[in-house]
Amino acid sequence: MTGYFIFRGMAPFGSSTILTVDLGQQYVDFFSYYRSTILSHPSTFFYSFAKDLGGDTLGIFAYYLMSPLNVIILLFPGKLLSSGILILTLLKYGLSGLSFAWMLMKLKLQTSWRVIAFATSYALMGWMIANQLNVIWLDVLILLPLVIYGLIKLLDTQKPWTFIIWFTVLLIDNYYMAWMVAIFTVLFTIFHLFESNQHLKQSIRSFVRYAVSGLTSVLVAAAFLIPVGFSLSQSKGTYTETAIKWSTEYFPFNMVAKLIPGSFNFDQMPDGQPNIFIGMLLTIAFLLFIFDSRWSRKTRIVAGLISIFFICSFFLQPLDLLWHAGQFPVWYPYRFSFLFSFWMLYLAAKQLNEDFKPSPYGLIIVTVFLVIIYAFLFHYLDKITYINNVELSFSVAISAISLIWMIVPSSRSPLLHELLFMMVVIGESATNAFTSLNNISYVSQSEFGNYTKQLDKTSSKLKSIDSGFYRVGQTFLRTKDDPMQGDYNSGSHFGSTLEPSIPAFMGSIGQLDGDGFVTYTNGTQVTDSLLSMQYFMTSKTVTNLSGKTKTVSSLPEVSNKPDLNRQKEISSDTLTKTYKNKSALSIAFGASKAIKSLVLKTKDPIMYQSELYKVLSGDKSATLLFDVQNFDNVTFVNLPTVTQITGSMLTRKQVLEPAEVKLKFTPKTNDSYYLTLGSALDSDSATFYLNGKELKQYPTYRHTIVINVASQQKDKPITFTIKLAKQSIWLQNVSLYRLNQTYFKQLNQSIKSQDLKITSHSNTKITGNIDIKKKNQVLMTTIPYSKGWHIKIDGKKVKTTKVIKTFMAADITKGHHKVVFYYRSPYLMTGIVISTITIISLAGVVIYKKRK
Repeated sequence: MTGYFIFRGMAPFGSSTILTVDLGQQYVDFFSYYRSTILSHPSTFFYSFAKDLGGDTLGIFAYYLMSPLNVIILLFPGKLLSSGILILTLLKYGLSGLSFAWMLMKLKLQTSWRVIAFATSYALMGWMIANQLNVIWLDVLILLPLVIYGLIKLLDTQKPWTFIIWFTVLLIDNYYMAWMVAIFTVLFTIFHLFESNQHLKQSIRSFVRYAVSGLTSVLVAAAFLIPVGFSLSQSKGTYTETAIKWSTEYFPFNMVAKLIPGSFNFDQMPDGQPNIFIGMLLTIAFLLFIFDSRWSRKTRIVAGLISIFFICSFFLQPLDLLWHAGQFPVWYPYRFSFLFSFWMLYLAAKQLNEDFKPSPYGLIIVTVFLVIIYAFLFHYLDKITYINNVELSFSVAISAISLIWMIVPSSRSPLLHELLFMMVVIGESATNAFTSLNNISYVSQSEFGNYTKQLDKTSSKLKSIDSGFYRVGQTFLRTKDDPMQGDYNSGSHFGSTLEPSIPAFMGSIGQLDGDGFVTYTNGTQVTDSLLSMQYFMTSKTVTNLSGKTKTVSSLPEVSNKPDLNRQKEISSDTLTKTYKNKSALSIAFGASKAIKSLVLKTKDPIMYQSELYKVLSGDKSATLLFDVQNFDNVTFVNLPTVTQITGSMLTRKQVLEPAEVKLKFTPKTNDSYYLTLGSALDSDSATFYLNGKELKQYPTYRHTIVINVASQQKDKPITFTIKLAKQSIWLQNVSLYRLNQTYFKQLNQSIKSQDLKITSHSNTKITGNIDIKKKNQVLMTTIPYSKGWHIKIDGKKVKTTKVIKTFMAADITKGHHKVVFYYRSPYLMTGIVISTITIISLAGVVIYKKRK
């Protein structure tokens, strides 16, 4: 694999990187966050304001970052992080093969040079290659052989410690993969008990001993699992399926294509078949196990039933859900297929022992099966996008060589027999890795390194200017986890542990959101103020030698924000400018008690912002914060003319001719103007232009978004153009609004007069002073509500409540107060107590047995 990465020129060996898809858009930022947590502020292990508006991070560590091998990442700062991830990935490849080889030798399943071939097939199995980019999961291949060795030792010798230790490590390393392994250990225990031919009572005792040992591992890891479990119940766990449907997900026989080398491409990531490739020679050996009379009939029947259970799990929804803990995977389907590959390799290793002599009956059945597979694949090859004729023909040749190898006795030339085995297995595994990984595109080192260097430079300069607590907005973005990469507080995040209340709130105020992400790029002056967006980082236009201007490509723009011309520029460098928002509120402030009973049902983000801000200030007047504006002129090109813009469905008159809608208006004031666009107007349906310049906009959103189109541009014509990308378009929620600047300033000053003056802060504790000048007020925060947050006012703990289904608030009286916010991971102490009692009890048992 090192040779392959050098060949592809991946950093540190060239100008490319190993980063792709989630590894490049998510995990690399989490690794940067891991570095900052370990090296700078350990409190972010529990909570971080770099996760959207603030969120529990135990779940992030549990799901993404608990591998002990991650310490390697500490050696690779900034733009070198991509090189560190490649070294980490290589280490996981190597340790996976080593672990499997060690298990084979300890169990005496294989003792010759064949161990190297088996280890290579295991480390380069189809699942590993397809999920190389999910480097967070790869530890399971290292730990699985150790867990199974411990399980066999437990069942055969009644010694549980090896199993307990390694399964505990797996639970802490990645609870998600541990769940799948736990299900597999049940199946493996049943198989081993039948294979060892124990009588019924002994088998029951062994199974109970296994169950107790597994439970012991869970109790030892409780200090970690219980708080993580609660955290996930508030985020990822809320997406668990409750309705079970007994239906198939695809035609089952399609998965045989996954036995072919190179059977993986980008299209297989979101919705494909299980990755079960291990090489044809070892697949044939696995199939022959079922027909080999050397093994007892009940052993072969149980092995066959377990194999059938695996195969059914690959296409029956309820079984698929079982392996995935009740949730359908978002991309990367059949994540448990590595267990089937392990199962096949384990049985193949048992089959290809020194006594191996294939039965003619078994060979005939397997050969017929292979002929049917290849006939099916050649017939439907044009419908299978992830393999081609060359790869399929290569597989046929490998299968033929494998069958010949099994038929010809090794006694005629033992050395040649072993070398051929090694060449076939290792060669096919390498071919699969090479062809599969060549189907994926990767981020260049310059794209990642230059952006990361600039982001770190800009955020570090801001910290040197202001060391206080604040959030930072930005108009450029490489990933939604930029705040974790640059180590600053913001409002964007992409991760499986995102609390659902945050996307719901962000969508309601016109931001981009989804089930697993939020992106704060479309803020108005109102939301910037409300959410403490005290600073904004923007990309800077530069002038080249010809006198023309261009936006630097290393800082991809994702929003238009002319209202920043109202803010003060505080720093600037070659590529960026940073502005200070004087209207930004503190993280906590005094607000009207009416916020506790406010229920906002409008789906118009502008109206939502207006009503929310007015209620917080206690203003009950009929004055509007935003006024609806009319367009002065609308031009339709190659489209029918309509009198009502919003809600209209337009279809091209001439199918092959360009079509566009031009919306024109001239601001009558210097106030800020905002345009709303419904989710039907996404990047797939249209492109947008503001005064002839393409409007950069993050493409993914499911609610109506808000775009800033003018600020301090009185009497200057504005043209917003919608160019159709399809034949028809729905002008969903296309409306223009003007912010009443004078009224906004009045409301802002009213709320800001009761701001919390922060005296000290960390991610888990904020201290400050506040003067409440009115009666019937609450201490309102823009900290997302969580049972982990607690508030003390003047030294006394007060009850917190959840307002507008999102944020934390508490009652407060008029006057001067000292306020302390502090975060404690829920059920952390409960878990620690359980783990401590379990460990002490285990130590007591060991001491008692030794004395006895």
